[in-house]
Amino acid sequence: MGYIEEIRKLVGHRPMIFVGSVIVALDKQGRILLQQRKFPEGVWGLPGGLMELGESTEDVARRELFEETGLTVGDLSLINVYSGPDQYIKAANGDEFYVVTAAYYSTAIAGELVVDPEESIAYEYFFPNELPNNIVGSHRTILEDFAVKYDGVSIRAGR
Repeated sequence: MGYIEEIRKLVGHRPMIFVGSVIVALDKQGRILLQQRKFPEGVWGLPGGLMELGESTEDVARRELFEETGLTVGDLSLINVYSGPDQYIKAANGDEFYVVTAAYYSTAIAGELVVDPEESIAYEYFFPNELPNNIVGSHRTILEDFAVKYDGVSIRAGR
């Protein structure tokens, strides 16, 4: 059992603050790696997850990318940190939380892509102008901010 599950046992469904990280992982062709998630089923999102005790947000991005894909990452560049009332989530089981998310990007991705069947249906690289429509809302915002901040890459749904 992880830290979040242990704390959740103590506080029940009350609102909590979680810190996590996501990564915009780019291949050599400039395509963005997206995860088709099991929960919510079929929705696409960026690789990432929640912080464990003793980790930095950079550690979270690296660990989650590796756990979910088998890929490793070198240098990370910060896109932005997202927090506030629009980061509120109420899970299907009644758990409430606010997420503080550090979003990074990197082109220093290495390894063989392997899908973790516990969390993912599939992984696929997409060109920025051909992203699927059903992307986690907060992740679409991150991708739009990334496009504005770095080279004006056009981020829009295309499939």
